[in-house]
Amino acid sequence: MVTPLEKARNNPGSMKGRILKAARRVFGEYGFHGTTTRMIAEAVGIDISTLHYHWGEKGDLYEASVLDITEDLRLKLIEVEQAIHGKPLAVRMDMAIDLMTEYLFEFPEISNLILLRYFGKTRPQIHFDFHVPEFISDIARSMDLSRDEKNVPVGVKMQILTIMNAIHNFVSGENFFRPMLGLEKDAYRSKVKETLKSIIIPAFNGAYERLT
Repeated sequence: MVTPLEKARNNPGSMKGRILKAARRVFGEYGFHGTTTRMIAEAVGIDISTLHYHWGEKGDLYEASVLDITEDLRLKLIEVEQAIHGKPLAVRMDMAIDLMTEYLFEFPEISNLILLRYFGKTRPQIHFDFHVPEFISDIARSMDLSRDEKNVPVGVKMQILTIMNAIHNFVSGENFFRPMLGLEKDAYRSKVKETLKSIIIPAFNGAYERLT
């Protein structure tokens, strides 16, 4: 049986797809508790009964939003891995930071929802979660920082979390950090990538040398 999420992903222009796209943005901005289905309906330009007909309750739509961005992020990581495969580590890191940062700035609700999921308080009856451990292993493999994908060392996991959380915080905090720094959007995003590379590439090169 095809799920509502599968229908929305297969046809983004459909009503289900339009509602899901709006829900991602609104949940990303206000979180689960700060969002109402009426807010999402207004963002789409439909009445609330239409929203409930296509998606049911708020929890159903939130779960679909989480799973949708998780799948998008998984596919993007595969795309990045294919682009950087076989290149020297410093080049892989440089390219990966560029590609992931640009992608997350294009879809900031991904970083917003991930950080809200990490640090926000959501009612315990919502049991689904982001597949972070699998992503950590995937990134470690693509960076060639771990020879064994199933047993990634804790130190390597911490390094992966450092780079991903740094990117997510810069993306999610753009509207707060840019005025503080006095930067326009393009300048801010360029500086984010430059700063990440200056700190992370030397650190990862050092980790790689210790493994080899």
